[in-house]
Amino acid sequence: MLNNQFLNKRGIDFSWVLTMAWRDSRKNKSRLLLFISSIVLGIAALVAVYSFRDNLEKDIDNQAKSLAGADLILDSRKPAEKDFAALLDTLGDQRSTERSFASMIYFIKNQDSRLVQIRALQGAFPFYGEIETNPSAAGRNFQNGKKAIVDKTLMLQYGANVGDSIKVGALNFEIAGALEKAPGQTGITSSIAPVAYIPMQYLEETGLTKIGSRIQYKYYFKFNQSKAVEKVVKNIGAKAEKAGFDMETISSTKENTGRSFKDLSRFLALAGFIALLLGCIGVGSAIHVYIKEKLGTIATLRCLGVKAKEAFLIFLIQIFFLGLLGAVLGTALGTAIQFILPTVLKDFLPVQITMQVSWPAIAQGIGLGVVISILFALPSLLSVRKISPLNALRSSFEVQDSKIDIQKWLVYILILLFVFGFTYLQMSTWLQALAFTGSISVAFILLFAISKLLMWLVKKLIPQSMGYVWRQGFANLYRPNNQTLMLTVSIGLSTAFICTLFFVQGILIKSVTLAAGENQPNMVLFDIQSDQKDSVALLTKKYDLPVMNQVPIITVRIEEINGKTAADLAKADSLSSEKSKDQKNDEPSQRAFKGELRVTFQDTLTQAEKITEGKWVGKVKNPNDPVYVSIEQGYAKRIKVVVGDKILFNVQGVMLPTVVGSLREVNWNRMQTNFRIVFPTGVLEDAPQFHVLMTHVPNKKASASYQTAIVRTFPNVSMIDLALILEVLDDLLSKIGFVIRFMATFSMATGWIVLLSSVLISKNQRLQESILLRTLGASKKQILTITAIEYLFLGLIAAGTGMVLALFGSWALAVFSFESSFSPTILPIVILFITIIILVVLTGVLSSRKILNSPPLEVLRNQ
Repeated sequence: MLNNQFLNKRGIDFSWVLTMAWRDSRKNKSRLLLFISSIVLGIAALVAVYSFRDNLEKDIDNQAKSLAGADLILDSRKPAEKDFAALLDTLGDQRSTERSFASMIYFIKNQDSRLVQIRALQGAFPFYGEIETNPSAAGRNFQNGKKAIVDKTLMLQYGANVGDSIKVGALNFEIAGALEKAPGQTGITSSIAPVAYIPMQYLEETGLTKIGSRIQYKYYFKFNQSKAVEKVVKNIGAKAEKAGFDMETISSTKENTGRSFKDLSRFLALAGFIALLLGCIGVGSAIHVYIKEKLGTIATLRCLGVKAKEAFLIFLIQIFFLGLLGAVLGTALGTAIQFILPTVLKDFLPVQITMQVSWPAIAQGIGLGVVISILFALPSLLSVRKISPLNALRSSFEVQDSKIDIQKWLVYILILLFVFGFTYLQMSTWLQALAFTGSISVAFILLFAISKLLMWLVKKLIPQSMGYVWRQGFANLYRPNNQTLMLTVSIGLSTAFICTLFFVQGILIKSVTLAAGENQPNMVLFDIQSDQKDSVALLTKKYDLPVMNQVPIITVRIEEINGKTAADLAKADSLSSEKSKDQKNDEPSQRAFKGELRVTFQDTLTQAEKITEGKWVGKVKNPNDPVYVSIEQGYAKRIKVVVGDKILFNVQGVMLPTVVGSLREVNWNRMQTNFRIVFPTGVLEDAPQFHVLMTHVPNKKASASYQTAIVRTFPNVSMIDLALILEVLDDLLSKIGFVIRFMATFSMATGWIVLLSSVLISKNQRLQESILLRTLGASKKQILTITAIEYLFLGLIAAGTGMVLALFGSWALAVFSFESSFSPTILPIVILFITIIILVVLTGVLSSRKILNSPPLEVLRNQ
């Protein structure tokens, strides 16, 4: 019956192919399961991320109203002018207003102070959701008197209780409740900028609305008819933009919130994808070894009349179902892991996540697992087509074919396109996808080349005089069915990825600890009025603190650039179809006219500034002389101005014509006041201004007493304690680092599974070698030493190459992206390097010990 089937040359007997695939997989199921075990974690990571993303998007949609708190929000850095204010009074069925700004609050009971975000509120905002407080009634009743709501973490930190009093500016407020959550607030934002609510009716009495106060003006509106919102937005859009107001609706809030978390989802998905790529290396290499071991069986079937296509389909069907099984296992694990992600990321999320099973994510995971299993197995499976019946008579396990296999190269191109396509779906821009794919490809090529070079060097350079155990251990690196290529690539990539994350985290931590030095300012005082400048400096010196920097700040607006106003540019844009593209690009940007600018005047450049174009003029000697300003080069590029352009500034009602005299490069990382635009002296001295003072406080005790004295004497002056900010940033980086390490564990675990499976997959080959060595007189100790030497050298090369790639990549990121120096700490690098090598050696040796326990005769009988 079988012979009749074998001799049937008219078509493929699919039922027989399925039967053979099942029979062969039953015999090798333990080994075949190892093929797909390496992709399980990669699929699990992606499904967890996809499920988390789907649930986050769903919850943002469901909670968009409470996230915004109103149907329409208008906000600006300046108060509404008379005509626009009258228009605002006609909008909506319910209205609420808010003024928010940074200021100091003083805890009267324990005499401590802290910079917070003051929100002066009037009206029933939020119209959707609520300001969550403890007690709960405080969020609704605090406007009925001189009461305040203070962030719960801040109250805990300063030992404040409900009923205690705080001082905001010149007024005392009773703490009515602890703020649990406000619309759009996350754990991270409350750590960086804790909030305190006060009634707006008392804002003027605090004395905090003087010149220089950076106040955000917000207007909230609720409409009984939802369709009315779109109509209002359409009608007042142009007027709001002209008045300097931004508009936000529930739809835009939902869109903006979703967009802000897209980068997080992309990073998590790409981290999972790297783990999956490592697993794919394991799949491809495992299939390669498996097919080599099956050459004799396939050749025998070919002798019996089995077609090459049928032999190919037998193994393709096995891979399909095993890939499906691995994908199902990965999706099940990923679905379980997704419930951990909200706990890991809770401080970054503005909404309450309700985790559910995401069937689209499961479908994506299963489809991806099957496709990737087949795709990365195909290069080895295609070799089955070229196994002839004569291979049954050959002793060589290699398929000799010098011709270029077009189909294999097509598969390689498909793999590259698959990586690019998947990356593009995550990043949405072809340039970023190309950069990521190119980086991964370069890393693969380098590791592949290094492993090939390693095998060639070992084969050519190992001296015959070397001891037998060492020679045999090195020979294992280039023997048939060796694991050198697979392990070098998988371990090297794992090491490179993990080390890069570690180095980047170190760069970030270094960039925010620049203020820790004694010569760096760590306390900033702002909103100092002109008549307070000398008194604040005197008080600072009284506490034996240095006045390290004291600069004036003036608020200005740009009215014209080269004689053209914002209205002229808007009109020109409407007629742009009549102009050439080059002419349009030469025009200044309309963004130059939006918002207020804070500038200063000085006669010399600071250490953080360097002229890159033009000439610095530090003083205007005569009233009729032209005023040459210096603009930061990045800002000049954004607003499209160059040296020689004329800019008309509105200095709080007074028009001041200037000329762009120079462009500057500014080191924004230096802990000092830096400005986009700097005026020379002799021009703005009499303009309304406030001042900033910077000093260095040696310790927390001195900081507390100094801040208390400033708040008591000058309640309008606010302070930023950079040491406290650094603590918050350090905590933030720790949380981000935990998220990174959480995703990196998938790559670490996948790399280890690839290592483990590679050892077990070649078990039969190693068994034969060890029996042959033992038959020739080698002891168990010698064989174990040979194995240890092989994996020691593999670990050294793979981990070392990964480290070099990580160091080079991290250096490039530090210099070109973070604009920082790169000086990695040596000890952690050495510890990580040794740990990886030990893990590789232990895995290889322990997984090979069972081979030594098999009696030689047991193997020889089966030959």
